[in-house]
Amino acid sequence: MSVPALELASVGSLYERAIVDTGRQPELLFLVAFLISWGFIRTSAHMIRAQVSWWPGNVQVGGTHVHHLVWGILLLLFFGYIGVVVQPPSPWHEIVVVCFGVGTGLTLDEFALWLELKDVYWEKDGRRSIDAVVVAASIAGLVLIGLSAWIDLATDIERAVLATVGAGGLLVLVLVGINAAKEKFLVAAVGLLIPPVALVGALRLAKPTSLWARMYGERKLDRARRRFGPTDAEPDLAAQGPSQS
Repeated sequence: MSVPALELASVGSLYERAIVDTGRQPELLFLVAFLISWGFIRTSAHMIRAQVSWWPGNVQVGGTHVHHLVWGILLLLFFGYIGVVVQPPSPWHEIVVVCFGVGTGLTLDEFALWLELKDVYWEKDGRRSIDAVVVAASIAGLVLIGLSAWIDLATDIERAVLATVGAGGLLVLVLVGINAAKEKFLVAAVGLLIPPVALVGALRLAKPTSLWARMYGERKLDRARRRFGPTDAEPDLAAQGPSQS
């Protein structure tokens, strides 16, 4: 078997497991048919407006422009009735779903006309049609993915947030402890409320008499002495003058 054939078989197997076996094929067919029909009719409207010579024009009946939402409503009524009342078996059920999706796309593309009861397709109010399509496609996508998947996602996000907050709190406590070990007690207290203060204090030199300073080498300890000056534990010998022998 060739590589493309193997890839196609793999995709088909994945589709079978993820869509067919989970009973989500009708939702997927509806969403795809809805989006394709909406994309086609929106493109058709642009082609007609641009007066492309080879593209079919508007449907006229007795001089009256028949909007495509009329055809969409007819599809929704007919195939909605078939789906609810007749409930045909597969594969007719899938065909009904596709036709219902096509009707939805044609109808929602002129959603603004429902509200205004006039042709506002190319006006500012006509953007409501696009808004309606986005909302409908989002809802259909949510249904396709499944509510349980979104609940699982929300649970995972909650756990990640709690883990992040817990790790952040632990880090703040570590930084506060470092400041305390460096005898920067005021910085430690403020750092509990303002973590960046604790971080800055933890990165700077410790007081030369602190527990943390015991890990310093002589050069770094001298820097700490110059930084903080003499302390009670380390008197300024230079100020006392030369020692008596």
